[in-house]
Amino acid sequence: MTGPTGSALNPVFVGLRIGLHGLVVGLVALVVATAGSAEMPVAAVIVCLAAVFLGTYAAGSLLGRNLEGMRPRLGAAWVGALSLEWLALASVSAEAIYLVFPLFFLVLHFLRGWRGPAAVAVATLTAIALFGMHRGFGVAGAIGPLIGAAVAVAIGLAYRSLAREAAERERLIAELRATRTQLAAVERAAGVQAERGRLAREIHDTVSQSLSSIIMLLHAADRSGITGTGLGRVHQARDAASQALAETRQFIDELSPPALREATLVEALKRLAVQTGDSSGIPVGVTIAGVVEALPTPVETALLRIAQGALANAVQHAEATRIDLTLSMLDSEVILDVVDDGIGFTPTAPHRAQVTGTRTAFGLHAMRERVAQLGGSLTVESEPGRGTSIVAAFQVPE
Repeated sequence: MTGPTGSALNPVFVGLRIGLHGLVVGLVALVVATAGSAEMPVAAVIVCLAAVFLGTYAAGSLLGRNLEGMRPRLGAAWVGALSLEWLALASVSAEAIYLVFPLFFLVLHFLRGWRGPAAVAVATLTAIALFGMHRGFGVAGAIGPLIGAAVAVAIGLAYRSLAREAAERERLIAELRATRTQLAAVERAAGVQAERGRLAREIHDTVSQSLSSIIMLLHAADRSGITGTGLGRVHQARDAASQALAETRQFIDELSPPALREATLVEALKRLAVQTGDSSGIPVGVTIAGVVEALPTPVETALLRIAQGALANAVQHAEATRIDLTLSMLDSEVILDVVDDGIGFTPTAPHRAQVTGTRTAFGLHAMRERVAQLGGSLTVESEPGRGTSIVAAFQVPE
């Protein structure tokens, strides 16, 4: 008798098997112990038949899992062999009749459907007949096997119910594990996708903007010649390249931006404005409203990145002649406003038609994703010929 492998009810099944084994061994020992009262050669026959019965039972128990998987053929054959051996043993030993009780459980376990109860009924009648043959027919000899058969049937039905419940539980657990594995795979895929998006935004807001500045500076140097002003342009290009390298190392290591390592957000924004003005020739004004205290690192990083992206868009695509950057600190909100007087665009137009070039469209999309991840808001106001205003706002703890 075996239960579903790995089931939480395994202790119950193990207990039932141990109890059945103990019952068989105990009854066989009783048969052997009482064989001494019989005359020879009957006593020897009893001992030999008892040994054969116990050996057959032990062999079937060791192969129990294989019998489970090969029912009904081998299981029925094993029970049939035990039944014949029991019949032979009980014919010469009255005590061997009691071995019918463990046989009841085996018959019910291995013979499914109507065959199990039918076999139990036949075994019960046989036991009553054998008991009457040895000790005479009477009420006691009939009631014992009948009660044993009823108890065996009840326990057998309960065992089948437990086995079905255990099998169903195992199926549900297997489905849960499979679902958990699938969910983990989906979460990993989503994490990979989110990380790809984050890296794309970081690369756009740092390396690509710095490299664009390098290209613009080198073009200016080419037009000016590598003397005087041209040499200064080359120096600026070199500085921009160094900054791009530092930025690349920063987002790979997931640290704060280099501009914020040894400077406050206000200082970093002012430095960014000066660098943008020097490289593009477009005046960039910076206004600080309120007292800007230390903000959470993700918020400071987002504000600096948005400022970088907005300034880069204004320089490269807006044809602006003036850019103003305003950082306002309210009681529980910090607001960054970048305004230019460039050619503007129609914010309600299709996403790729809002700006000149898909790189700027990606820049605005990256800004929106960055702000959304931190629970902030991003507002883009623009009209053709009227310039553009990009406003990012974040809630900060008081």
